Amino acid sequence: MTVRDYVAGIESELVSLRRELHQIPEVGLQLPNTQARLLTALEGLDLEISCGEQLTSITAVLRGKAPLRGKAQDDGERPVVLLRGDMDGLPVDEQTGLDFASSNHAMHACGHDLHMSILVGAVRALCAAADELVADVVFMFQPGEEGCDGASYMVAEGVLDAAGRRADAAYAIHVFSALEPHGQFAVRHGAMMSACDTLDVTVTGRGGHGSAPHSAADPVPAVCDMVLATQVFLSRHIDIFDPAVITVGKIVGGSIRNVIPETAHFEATVRSFSTRTQQRLFDLVPPMLENVAASHGVTAEVMMANQYPLTSNDPDQTDFVSEVIRDLFGDERHTTWEHPLAGSEDFSRVLTEVPGTFIALSAVPEGSDHETASYNHSAYATFDDQVIADGATLLAELAMRFSR
Repeated sequence: MTVRDYVAGIESELVSLRRELHQIPEVGLQLPNTQARLLTALEGLDLEISCGEQLTSITAVLRGKAPLRGKAQDDGERPVVLLRGDMDGLPVDEQTGLDFASSNHAMHACGHDLHMSILVGAVRALCAAADELVADVVFMFQPGEEGCDGASYMVAEGVLDAAGRRADAAYAIHVFSALEPHGQFAVRHGAMMSACDTLDVTVTGRGGHGSAPHSAADPVPAVCDMVLATQVFLSRHIDIFDPAVITVGKIVGGSIRNVIPETAHFEATVRSFSTRTQQRLFDLVPPMLENVAASHGVTAEVMMANQYPLTSNDPDQTDFVSEVIRDLFGDERHTTWEHPLAGSEDFSRVLTEVPGTFIALSAVPEGSDHETASYNHSAYATFDDQVIADGATLLAELAMRFSR
């Protein structure tokens, strides 16, 4: 029986699991109910299972039993493949109207319920085919992808070496509720998703009466100029062919209309697509903002910090993924993205350490317009669970076919 046939035989179970998980989303690093349900789904399988210490992660290791071949035979070590599925939801009140919608003020609005079901499907298929499996496989069930950097905790706790030595390759699938037609897989060499950094600025002036700004040092207009200056900066200091995005999402200042406040504050997200541009932003943005503040007679405390690295796909691994996609599903199901996404991913923590590929899979409901469908993180985002079987098949086949 092929992997694809095996997954087809358990498809209804995987869909049921996804819909159950969809109803119980949890947010952040601590997902006890989700973890418990996944542990139940893995019961009875020939796996080495461990749970996280700082977060409710699950690491499962499957040992391949097929005779070694190639380089693995020469050095007596099995190749190691890591497959990841993230587990957490978002603090969003679901508005999809699905009969299995969440009602606990959280939502799997980014499709992580599908990711878990896809990975469980891959686990079960590979366990069934262990006698033909050369590689050892690490299954990484990860909480806290949505802004909590859960991958960094799992890396620190040893997930990359869970099989006894460092993984040789790593793969993850992420579903999207828009962007591409139903069922389409997409990859690209190099940057797949942007690096993400944070910018926090506190401006300090001298408070006073709103009727007499000349006797104060008002931080509010300084903040306004600084926000606009970030956009001018991008157009004049950043290569248009190696771009960056700075979006100010929060501004706080003052308490009442007729009082000039002592301080004002703003926060921004900073996205870049190369380490060169990322470093340029760190070098130039803080002094630029400090100078704008000085021109207003106020001071600025500027803090920039790394959040997530660039999600960068290894070219050789990505060629391998493309070959397997085409072989399994045909050329028409494979797309190479011309440009990376400006969103960010903590799977970048894994890809910084291990060559691999982050794979996009369109779960746009069949018959829907992928260009107008509600996008990931929307309260109206819907994901077609028909793609679960194909996602599980792809991950399992990548592990089955991998060799060093």
